[in-house]
Amino acid sequence: MSSLYTLLDKIHQKPGMYIGSPSLSSLHMFLCGYAFSRQEQSLPLTAEEETFDTFQNWVQQRFSISASVSWAKIILLHAASEQAGFELFYDLWNEFIAEQSDAVVNEHEKVVA
Repeated sequence: MSSLYTLLDKIHQKPGMYIGSPSLSSLHMFLCGYAFSRQEQSLPLTAEEETFDTFQNWVQQRFSISASVSWAKIILLHAASEQAGFELFYDLWNEFIAEQSDAVVNEHEKVVA
């Protein structure tokens, strides 16, 4: 089974194989199904899935939204269409992952110092 990050990359490259068309709502529903399936199988969260779970709060902070609204709905508020939302998700996802990587490096530097 592919890791979550690999799966997200595959969906971005070939959305038709996984979600039909490049649609943010379809991506969101796919990921909800992914999470539900893993939960039903009582599989523990991977490190990548734990990181993905923090994406919701990151998106809320990024757009200064405090309401309980999914990351997909927040992103769609800032996109002209489902396809634009799909692409915006990946732009935000890459930014988020870069920040997470920077945080890990900074934490490691503190431990070494």
